[in-house]
Amino acid sequence: MKHPNPDESWPHAAILVVDDEPGMRNFLLKALQTRAGRVAAVESAEQAEAELQRHRFDLVILDITLPGKSGLTLLRELREQGHPCEVVLITAYADLDTAIEALRAGAGDFLLKPFRVAQVIGAVQHGLERARLKRENWLLRRSLQARTPPEADGLVGRSIVMKGLQAALHRVATVDSTVLLTGESGTGKELAALALHRLSPHAAAPFVPVNCATASPAAIEADLFGQPGRDGLFVYAQGGTLFLDEVGDLPLGLQATLLRVLETRQMRPVGSQQEIPVSVRIVAGSNRPLRAEVEAGRFRADLYWRLQVVEITLPPLASHKEDIPDLVAHFIATLAPQLGVDGIEVTPDEMHYLQQYSWPGNVRELRNLIERSLIVGALNVSALYQSLERPRAQTSASLDGPTDLQSLEKRHILAVVASVDGDKTRAAELLGISRRTLERRWAEWM
Repeated sequence: MKHPNPDESWPHAAILVVDDEPGMRNFLLKALQTRAGRVAAVESAEQAEAELQRHRFDLVILDITLPGKSGLTLLRELREQGHPCEVVLITAYADLDTAIEALRAGAGDFLLKPFRVAQVIGAVQHGLERARLKRENWLLRRSLQARTPPEADGLVGRSIVMKGLQAALHRVATVDSTVLLTGESGTGKELAALALHRLSPHAAAPFVPVNCATASPAAIEADLFGQPGRDGLFVYAQGGTLFLDEVGDLPLGLQATLLRVLETRQMRPVGSQQEIPVSVRIVAGSNRPLRAEVEAGRFRADLYWRLQVVEITLPPLASHKEDIPDLVAHFIATLAPQLGVDGIEVTPDEMHYLQQYSWPGNVRELRNLIERSLIVGALNVSALYQSLERPRAQTSASLDGPTDLQSLEKRHILAVVASVDGDKTRAAELLGISRRTLERRWAEWM
């Protein structure tokens, strides 16, 4: 644990002081108000419960000896309810048994009165650091369960198209305006959002991605706004960036809730009456035009205009195929160590084939191809034009017949679907595109 810094401040932290002595409350308020974002003080456990119902606090400084309910009893109840705040217990009368009981009840620190300002600052710093580490660990576990971390890829490319995108991200990153990232599936919207965050003045704060299309409305609402006993992603992202991917898939009711948060900079956890201040930059992503969704009545016009302060469109891979050699080299260099395999050689003829293909799954499809090729030990270019398995001669895609890119793309997709016996979800995974994109292509051909 780092040594206390008497000059450190915590602009996003909320602290509650619970002590029945007016002199001690004033001492703690004076020590903390210039350092924390919000500090409140009450004189009993019952008042503290009411305050914790109304507002969210990161840390509670709690006296053990209080009129009515004791501090230890309140601490046990908070832990039984799953309350996430850190607690520093203080007392004028303590022995070893009391200290042990306090730590068993869930206290993060224990101070014996009288104490100096530096001791209070150190205890608060350590408590907030513990809270930060818990948030980071939770986000890391969530990221590992969901996908390969986006740092494994990167916005690679030296084409005019990619240089224009990189320049746009640099311009927008320095301001806190809401950004809407649009583009086909697989073009790298999360990578662009991460680049905006890393180039911003808040790069040291959390970057929290959430896919709005992968869970039920109730689960997304609880994930975003939290619920009793669990903070939401808005809280985890405080001071940083919250990336709402596929924001167009949010139900209309949740769209209204999100709009209110953006307008008031306050949010309310599910099942709670407390209002939590929000200090988060929102970056939203969508693989379909939200303006068309507004016209179809599936997306709120007021939320669209709130998100679209700045709109950046990510280019499909087909529009900058000159970047394919750099992308291939990048994926081989980053994925081979992760997989624990040797790199592969790509011949000029194979690279030529890669640059002729239309890439309906964009950069994600190219990445998936390189990953599969590394696993088998060689680049299989024919996988772009025919099924890796050929269970039916009439459905396998060879290079006989029309060789224009649209025909090759159609034959390749049809062959992959046939190779997995019509399982479109599995076919979409193999192709590196979304199920929705595959269904749209399918509807055009059938």
